Amino acid sequence: MSTIATEMGPKASVLELEGLRLLPTSPGFAAAVAHAYGRQRRPRCLCRPEGIEMYIARLAGNYLVKRMPGTGDRHAPACPSYEPPPELSGIRPLLGSAIKEDPCSGKTLLKLGFPLSRRPANTTPSRLPSVASTASSSTHRLSLRALLHYLWDQAELTRWHPGFEGRRSWGAVRRQLLQAASRMLACGEALSSKLDVPEPFSVEQADAIRARRHARWAEAARLRTGEASMLLLIAEAKEIVPARHGHKLVIKHVPDVGFALEPSLYHRLVTRFEPELTLWSAADDTHLIIIATFGIGPELLPHIAELSLMTVDQHWLPVETMGDKQLLETLVRTRRSFLRLLRYDLSPDTQIPALVLTDRGDVPEPVFVEDCDNAISL
Repeated sequence: MSTIATEMGPKASVLELEGLRLLPTSPGFAAAVAHAYGRQRRPRCLCRPEGIEMYIARLAGNYLVKRMPGTGDRHAPACPSYEPPPELSGIRPLLGSAIKEDPCSGKTLLKLGFPLSRRPANTTPSRLPSVASTASSSTHRLSLRALLHYLWDQAELTRWHPGFEGRRSWGAVRRQLLQAASRMLACGEALSSKLDVPEPFSVEQADAIRARRHARWAEAARLRTGEASMLLLIAEAKEIVPARHGHKLVIKHVPDVGFALEPSLYHRLVTRFEPELTLWSAADDTHLIIIATFGIGPELLPHIAELSLMTVDQHWLPVETMGDKQLLETLVRTRRSFLRLLRYDLSPDTQIPALVLTDRGDVPEPVFVEDCDNAISL
């Protein structure tokens, strides 16, 4: 994660580069970072008096100052490089196995628990991922839900600061997800090459958007070494409706195409994700996020193979229950800053804090849903 905030919000911390103290907005900052990279010097983040070592990565011709792996909880809570201790969320069992950060390349290597290619002679079985508990998970690979949570975390969409109010649109969410994915590798390829996040729809640009989408899908449908690529969809669901055969998922910003759901997948979907679907139906200001693998047939129509769902509030912050939603609404209204904690592959009955408050000086404060009133007074 870059030390430069992606939205107007937390102030970037001062960095020490070869004796110079600079902000990312300081004149000469880019040149100083490039010079330090060439000399293999490590910057230090001065969010703490003693300073915390960082590293510089070069990705696609750009230099990024990133925190060292495993040091996120050493940074000050208000620092953009701060991350809560991994044991507070569901990410802990995945670090070092399914998720490996490489400071040499600046990339994060991901092990996925689902395929991203298929043989055309064999129809990929439509299925729903199971949620593995920490105790029973021995393969340490990312499920679809865990990957979605990791991308949401790394795109800083779990971070909230009063300065974000009114600044998060689908366009901003899409941009941050693609930026995060560009720093990840999966199955030997850049994750961003597999990721399909719909562009914000515009009537004026409809033809150009459709042409770009068709070109991307046609490329995925081509055979390579006997296999066709599958794409990874992250999008906002608009509705799930009957089709002439089975059901189809209608995606916001993709109004002209339905994503086919086989009958068996649809029936398991409404059972497995009943809590998410119920919350989405009950609260008009929530969004339903889908992550899915899908294949493209010769007619350039998408067929979903596997999927998972996540409910988010009007600010795109993940919520699991109405209690979650009310807690986040209260903290946003009272202008608090916090980091939402995600479950990844932890089972629903595993209790974790809902969030960590980051506006209490040097002491981050984990908050559970039942601590709503206390959190407001802290």
